[in-house]
Amino acid sequence: MSGQNVLLRLENVTKVYDMGETKVYALSNVNLSIKKGEFSAILGPSGSGKSTLLHILGLLDEPTSGKVYLDGIDVQTLSEKQRAMLRGKKIGFVFQMFNLIPSLTVLQNVTLPAIIYETSPAKAEAAAIQILKSIDMGDRLFHYPNQLSGGQRQRVAIARALINEPDIIFADEPTGNLDSKTGQEVLKLFEELNRNGKTIVIVTHDLAVAKITNRIIRVADGKIIKS
Repeated sequence: MSGQNVLLRLENVTKVYDMGETKVYALSNVNLSIKKGEFSAILGPSGSGKSTLLHILGLLDEPTSGKVYLDGIDVQTLSEKQRAMLRGKKIGFVFQMFNLIPSLTVLQNVTLPAIIYETSPAKAEAAAIQILKSIDMGDRLFHYPNQLSGGQRQRVAIARALINEPDIIFADEPTGNLDSKTGQEVLKLFEELNRNGKTIVIVTHDLAVAKITNRIIRVADGKIIKS
């Protein structure tokens, strides 16, 4: 399957982990397309293969066999450095544990990925301030992560994911460390980002989280059983 609206595509992807005398098939012959502007969830229990699927979709890992296409580019034809640059420009990540650098301020945490990918510091800082203001974090620019609530830290993580204007955002259990009220606020932010055209994929084991999306991709035993 291909087409102008397909942003990310897996073609017959298999991922095998060699555990000595045994081989573990984390993914088995997976075919999947994510379209531009989609708001989807990858849903499955622990051990289903959803984390492996996220790592391959996000170019954090390579399949044992099969093809991965991002915006029409065959990722397997790229060097490791080229893949890293492509990932940094086109993909944003939001994690359950926030993964903020504790010694950096909110503004510095958000600015850092842009500077890594060769945006000038002044331009990166201006973009970071604009994003943080847009998600109601403009009054926390010079706070450190340990001075923020869990919900505020996740908002900063979302701002960091947005700084390079990626084509797609992957959120891995983004409400897992939040209370239900704060989790709902974060999910509403993802909904708003999607309404504004951003492609978002949430990876979760929670059906209630998955239900806010427009498409549920169910994973079990390394296979997609519904998409």
